[in-house]
Amino acid sequence: MEKKIIAQNINNVLRETNLSALGPKRTGKVRDIYDLGDKLILISTDRHSSFDRIIAHIPFKGQILTETSRYWFDATKDIIPNHVLEYPDPNVLVAKKYKIVPIEIIPRAYITGSTNTSLWTHYQKGKRDFGNFILPEGLRKNEKLKETVLTFTTKLEEHDRSLTPKEIVDEGLLTTDILKKVSDTSLALFKRGQEISADRGFIMVDTKYEFGLDENNNLVLIDEIHTPDSARWWMLKSYEERFNNGEEPEYFDKEFLRLWFKGKCDPYKDKVLPEVPPDMIVELASRYIEIYEKMLGRKFEANIQEPIEQRIKNSLKKYEIQR
Repeated sequence: MEKKIIAQNINNVLRETNLSALGPKRTGKVRDIYDLGDKLILISTDRHSSFDRIIAHIPFKGQILTETSRYWFDATKDIIPNHVLEYPDPNVLVAKKYKIVPIEIIPRAYITGSTNTSLWTHYQKGKRDFGNFILPEGLRKNEKLKETVLTFTTKLEEHDRSLTPKEIVDEGLLTTDILKKVSDTSLALFKRGQEISADRGFIMVDTKYEFGLDENNNLVLIDEIHTPDSARWWMLKSYEERFNNGEEPEYFDKEFLRLWFKGKCDPYKDKVLPEVPPDMIVELASRYIEIYEKMLGRKFEANIQEPIEQRIKNSLKKYEIQR
């Protein structure tokens, strides 16, 4: 999709949904979630979240998240079952409801990041021992680690909090057995993601996973997988040269927008944030579309004629009738 078309649709975004006929709604950072009892309707909006707050609205983002997750759920279902039931709309996933595992798991192959929970932020502050791994002295930002490491944060708290495996068990968040299953599965998923990404010309730097448990305590993959919101990608062919020259990698995620905010304000503390320039919104949407097209191997197509919320409402009529 050309940047000109993106710019023309810069205000054609889904900020929120209000589909009361679907039942109770929970508003997440990016998704509006309607609870149907035994299943959930997850609607991906165009809200853009960083620093535990909404910082922008990106055209086509919700559709890209949903369709990208769909690709990766299919590409990893031999590793672990997932919560998918159907996709009635480009922005919508209907999922089976499971008991939520109350932590997020982040595999990291490189030391980077700019948020309070990022590996590079902790490292800059002098932290070396992360409970399940120790980092050596002298690492540079964006450097490849000797092996993939796992970090953990809380999921159900208002603000993400970093956790060690010991803290997870001691706080009663997970048993040792479930934590091991979560860790092993996360590494297997990440390895699959790295392999496919490399075939497409990208480095998968890090990502996050969320899991649920079924009635027999079996692990199920939930939420999203390997989207531009939940994963970080760099361009493979230019990484080494740019790293050696002390330059930032070619990003295909929201990191460049995070860095812009950190250069303009304190995004964690300032009550009012600066407004993102339109050209940066267009650029981020363009990057999301590019990684979509290269990763999925098809052109990104969107319906720009019909209002998004009305289209979604029409696609979910059968769920209104059932209630």
